[in-house]
Amino acid sequence: MKDDAGVPVRVPETVTRIVSLVPSLTESVALTLPGALVGATDWCSHPAGLDVARVRGTKNPDLDAIGRLAPDVVLANAEENREPDLAALRDAGLAVWVTRIETLDEAFASLDRMFRHACRTARPAWLDRAEEVWRVPAGGPRRSAVIPIWRRPWMVVGRDTFTGDVLRRLGVDNLYAGHPDRYPKVPPAELVERSPDLVVLPDEPYAFTATDGPECFPGLRSVLVSGRDLTWYGPSLVEARARLESALAG
Repeated sequence: MKDDAGVPVRVPETVTRIVSLVPSLTESVALTLPGALVGATDWCSHPAGLDVARVRGTKNPDLDAIGRLAPDVVLANAEENREPDLAALRDAGLAVWVTRIETLDEAFASLDRMFRHACRTARPAWLDRAEEVWRVPAGGPRRSAVIPIWRRPWMVVGRDTFTGDVLRRLGVDNLYAGHPDRYPKVPPAELVERSPDLVVLPDEPYAFTATDGPECFPGLRSVLVSGRDLTWYGPSLVEARARLESALAG
């Protein structure tokens, strides 16, 4: 089978050992095939109490440690993981399955393929529930937003992102969706000048808080949201919509 990046992957007929290099995929596998997950990154925080070998970060995985775990398959993502690391794992003889997800629909399709072909298991019930939750169109008037994800330097969500599509499905249009860059650097003064209805401040990758972020956008309504709800594709999608709608409406 070919993964989302179009690369052929030789996955064993039976998969009993999985290493995940993506926090949302780690949570997905841990809740679906808990006994099969043997390794994850230091950033894999869900589910709570996850007890597996840690292989450093998404951008600097410990390739030797991953090899020693002898996984049947390594799960990765085209945006979160570096191609040189993935190529090195392939060169070491490991099966590497890469997801590529920029929209909710892509998330549902990609996760379905990942479980069936890379994990050799049935589509999980939580994926059906998540897809049903997000099938309902957003109600009410549409609003505009800017979505900072970092400061020093300030960066915002731009084109072709999962985050932007999640907000779009909730009736919130990203003012930088047409920017040439996916995560452009934009000074806060320019963001204020755009006069968005909302400044959406997630708690990851930068941990915006009530006292760190909103003060840079005087006169605008800042909304603090869970970065996991806004950026993770996995079991959190089942409840993420209700939490995000509550935060955006509050």
